[in-house]
Amino acid sequence: MTAFAPDSIVLNRKLPLWYQVSQSLRASILGRTPDAPLRLPTEEQLAGHYGVSVLTMRQALKELEDEGLISRHRRRGTFIEPSARRGSPVRLLGSVDAIVAQQSGMSTELLAHGRAPVSGELAEHFPGLPEVATYHRLRSDEKTGEPTNHAHNFIRPELAERVELDDLARWPMTKVLRDVVGVRISRITDTVEATLADPETARLLEVPLLSPILHYTGITYDEEGRALDVARIHYRGDRFSFTVTLDAT
Repeated sequence: MTAFAPDSIVLNRKLPLWYQVSQSLRASILGRTPDAPLRLPTEEQLAGHYGVSVLTMRQALKELEDEGLISRHRRRGTFIEPSARRGSPVRLLGSVDAIVAQQSGMSTELLAHGRAPVSGELAEHFPGLPEVATYHRLRSDEKTGEPTNHAHNFIRPELAERVELDDLARWPMTKVLRDVVGVRISRITDTVEATLADPETARLLEVPLLSPILHYTGITYDEEGRALDVARIHYRGDRFSFTVTLDAT
C-alpha cells in the first residue's frame, strides 16, 4: 500500500521538536487531497523525513492520535482517520506551521476576490501601495457543512499574480504564500479580540445578530519586515477557543 507523503519543514530549535512535527504533519493531513493514501509511513521513515529521533516522532504521533486525527494499529501501521473532526481549538506556540495547521482541514468557498484601495488601517501595513489584492473566503466543517469562520485576506499585488484560486480552496493563505509562491516568512503577529456578529458575519456563519464572535487579525511579514498579508478572520464564538503558550527560553 502506498503511504501518505507529508510536507517538509525547517525546524526551529527554540520550540519543542515534537510540537513542530505534529503541527506540520497535522497540516499535511488536513490539507490532503481526497484521493491521498490514508496509511502513514512508519515511525522510522517519518523520523528520517523530519530529521528527528524516533522518540520525538512517537511523541508527535501521540499528539495526533489523542486528537483523533490518526489511529495506530499493531503490525498494520498508522492510518489517517478520514472522518476525524477538524474544528479544534486554536493553539499558538510561535510556529508558522501551527497557524497553517489550524487553518487547514475545512471546506473552503471563495466568495470574492479582486483589488481594493489601501486606506484606513491597511495603510499602516502597506505604506506607499495604492491598492492590494483581496480574497474573501467562507470555511465550513467538512463533516457537518456548518460554517465556522469567514476570512478576508489583503496581500501585496505582486504576490497575487502568483496565487492560484484553486490553491486557496485547498490551503490557507499562509501555506500558499510560503510553499507555493515561495516567499520567506519571518514572523506572524496575531491579535484576537471578542466582538459581536455584524449583519454580514451573522448571515455567513448562520448565527443570530450580535452573537459572540472571535475576531482574529494576523499580519505576515517577510525577512525585510514588509507586511505580505493582513488576514482578518471571524470565528464562531461557540466553536473556537484560543490558547497561547509562551516559550520562556
